[in-house]
Amino acid sequence: MSASGTGTGHVVVIGAGVAGLAAAHRALARGARVTVLEATGRVGGKLLPGEIAGVRVDLGAESMLARRPEAVGLAREVGLGDRLQPPATATASIWTRDALRPMPKGHVMGVPGTAEALSGLLTAEGLARIERDAELPPTEVGDDVAVGEYVAARMGREVVDRLVEPLLGGVYAGDAYRLSLRSAVPQLYQAARTHDTLTAAVRALQAKAAEAGQTGPVFLGIEGGVGTLPLAVADSVRARGGEILTGTPASELRRDGTGWRVTAGDRVLHADAVVVAVPAPAAAGLLRAEAPAAAAELAAVEYASMALITLAYRRADAALPEGSGFLVPPVDGRTIKAATFASQKWGWIGGEDPDLLVVRTSVGRHGETEILQRDDAELTRIARHDLRAATGLDAEPVATRVTRWTDGLPQYPVGHHARVARVREHIAELPGLAVCGAQYDGVGIPACIASAHAAVDQLGGDLAGVRELTANPVQSLHGGAGE
Repeated sequence: MSASGTGTGHVVVIGAGVAGLAAAHRALARGARVTVLEATGRVGGKLLPGEIAGVRVDLGAESMLARRPEAVGLAREVGLGDRLQPPATATASIWTRDALRPMPKGHVMGVPGTAEALSGLLTAEGLARIERDAELPPTEVGDDVAVGEYVAARMGREVVDRLVEPLLGGVYAGDAYRLSLRSAVPQLYQAARTHDTLTAAVRALQAKAAEAGQTGPVFLGIEGGVGTLPLAVADSVRARGGEILTGTPASELRRDGTGWRVTAGDRVLHADAVVVAVPAPAAAGLLRAEAPAAAAELAAVEYASMALITLAYRRADAALPEGSGFLVPPVDGRTIKAATFASQKWGWIGGEDPDLLVVRTSVGRHGETEILQRDDAELTRIARHDLRAATGLDAEPVATRVTRWTDGLPQYPVGHHARVARVREHIAELPGLAVCGAQYDGVGIPACIASAHAAVDQLGGDLAGVRELTANPVQSLHGGAGE
């Protein structure tokens, strides 16, 4: 990990979210001495365990994609293997046109392989418009295209507005008509380049998945919450001799001979290599002195803010529909964008207090600022209002919690992949420097970990991981409802 790639140098990791901790964990395994600097008073970033009415819950992300090896593998490495759990139910709904309608099957991030797959969700006109895809001349997707723009041109706006938008919104809190097909749904982008119709591209992906014969759950949680994962990784880092300094923001990053000098408060650390694992605005600030072109690219990355409203009810007073929860299309004009019936989705939550029902709702999308300026009591009132309209739930909660994630989700607009490639090209000119995190190759937990692993491997001279992520970003899927 030194300049020679021997793995014996000092690596400073800036940021103790799941990406930074995964980078520290891998660097230690490579034989480096590791110091992690975290500006806040805790580790974990957007993964946050908490409790409500005495029951453990996640106050950030609540599930992780199990069909990728990174997150599940790291959880097992740090001793959480026996606590990995699939959802108790994966049946979700879409709350649209004043009714909870079953989440369709037979689609790729909302894009159907047949019109029939969306029967019951779309109008007759919407279903007929999907059929026209087969009659249209091929569409050239080029270097990139907006998901919503492309799908609407092939299949009509209704499929975008009623299904693609809420699914993508659950992942990015973004706008489907701005989000990049190449970065947000990379498998579909690749398939669309080699098929004359969008329907054919989706069917090809479905056939490929069937041939792969993947079994087991698509998503997994962790008993006690996904938020316990970074805590366990941090414990493992410390047990291996790594140092984690919280409440220690890095303020300056400069070249220092063949290595680096990191200033953090009254501390000055000398490192053979540095991994910058903080969100884009903070990364831009740190890189401005030595990598101004990379800093300018990162400074342009936009973020969406959101809030989670978690509510606990006495089960005797409250009843919910079956399933894991529901998503809400923005076109319907509701305030909440999703709800998770946490006690029904995760067996361990229901088991900790069988007399409680825990529900998570979320508000906030890219460009929405007014809703997040409201106080906690008002957000709770709005969440209860929409829950009542969707499910009939009118009980008084015994406890509520509002968790705000300001600038929590990086946006992946058209051209995002090219921006990331330019950042990495600029960084590659500086030996002993690498970057990782949600703003590069995918926002999900496996994507962040894959990004961290590639960054550490790059420091040792192995560029295979970076090249793979550049060519094939990690698709971040939606875990049912309320992610």
